[in-house]
Amino acid sequence: MSEQHEQRKVILSGMQPSGQPHIGHFSGALKNWVQLQHEFDSLFCIVDLHAITVRQEPAKLRKATLDFAAMYIACGIDPEKSTLFVQSHVPQHAELAWVLNCMTGMGECSRMTQFKDKSAQHSENVNVGLFTYPILMASDILIYNADLVPVGADQKQHLELTRNLAERFNHHYSPTFTVPEPYISDVGGKIMSLQEPTKKMSKSDPNEKATIFLRDGDAEIRNKIKRAVTDSGTRIVMDEAGSPGIANLMTLYHLTTGMSFAEIEASFASTSGYAPFKEAVADAVATFVAPIRERFLEIRNNEEELKNILKRGAEHARDRARKTLRKVYKKTGFVEL
Repeated sequence: MSEQHEQRKVILSGMQPSGQPHIGHFSGALKNWVQLQHEFDSLFCIVDLHAITVRQEPAKLRKATLDFAAMYIACGIDPEKSTLFVQSHVPQHAELAWVLNCMTGMGECSRMTQFKDKSAQHSENVNVGLFTYPILMASDILIYNADLVPVGADQKQHLELTRNLAERFNHHYSPTFTVPEPYISDVGGKIMSLQEPTKKMSKSDPNEKATIFLRDGDAEIRNKIKRAVTDSGTRIVMDEAGSPGIANLMTLYHLTTGMSFAEIEASFASTSGYAPFKEAVADAVATFVAPIRERFLEIRNNEEELKNILKRGAEHARDRARKTLRKVYKKTGFVEL
C-alpha cells in the first residue's frame, strides 16, 4: 500500500457476491467508498462467507466473487489506496466470529429483522449461519478495529450489535476493540425499482426491467427507463410520497449529472409530460454507466492480474487481522505457542 494507513481512521465495508451489481449498489455504497478511500484507511471486501447463508452454485459463486471485485475497481476503488480482498481469504474473520458467538445472546440474534425477513424468503433453508450472520459481520468490522462502517439503513441494527459486542468484550477483558460508527449517505443512498418505485431496486428482482445493472448496454438502459413506472401527473417534482416513480428518476438524474433536485425541477418546469424527462434521464444514465462497463470488462478479462490484486489485498488484511486475533486469544485465555 502506498500510504501510511496507521495515521488515518479505518473504514471497512463489503458486498455479497450474488447476482449482478446495479446502480443502486453504486449510489448506496460504491460512490461513498470511492470518496472515503482518499481520507481513510480503507478495507473493502467481497463477503463470500456471508453469501453461503443461502444456497449457492459453487461455479456461479466463484464467478460472481471475481465479477464483484472487478466492479469495485471499475467504479473507482483503487487497490493502491484501499485494501481489496475476499473475505474467505482471511480466516481470522471466522475465528473471531466464534469468540463473539460465545458472547452473544440467543435473544439478540433472534431480534434481528433481517433474519426474520430472510427466514421467510428461504424457509427451506433456515440455517444457523443465517441466524449468526450479524456476528460474522461484527467480526468483519472488529478484526480491523474499524472506526467507520459505510452501511445501508437496513444494516444499522447489525452495526448496533457490533457496537454492543465491542463494548462487552472491552468490559469483560480490557480495551481491545474500537466501537465503530455508521456512515450513511443523505442523498441518493436508495434507488428504487423502475417497475415498483415503492420497493428498493434489487439484484434478485425477477423482473429485469426493474433494475439497471452496471453491465447493461446503452440500449438496455434506455429501454428500461423508457418503460419505468411513473404516475398520472405531468410535473417533474421531488415528491417521494405522491410521485415515487418520478422521484426515483430524479434521484437517478441527480446521481448521474450532479444536478440538485431544485435544479432538475427548474430545468423541466416547462416540460409537457414525462417522455422528455425520461429521455434525458436515459441519456444521462447510459452515459454514466458506459465507462464503468468498459472498465469492468477490461479488468475482468485479465483474470490473472485481478487475482493478483486480491492476493495482495488478502496478505495485507491477514497481517492486520492476525494482530487483533492474537490479542483476543490471549485475553480470552487461550494458550500461546
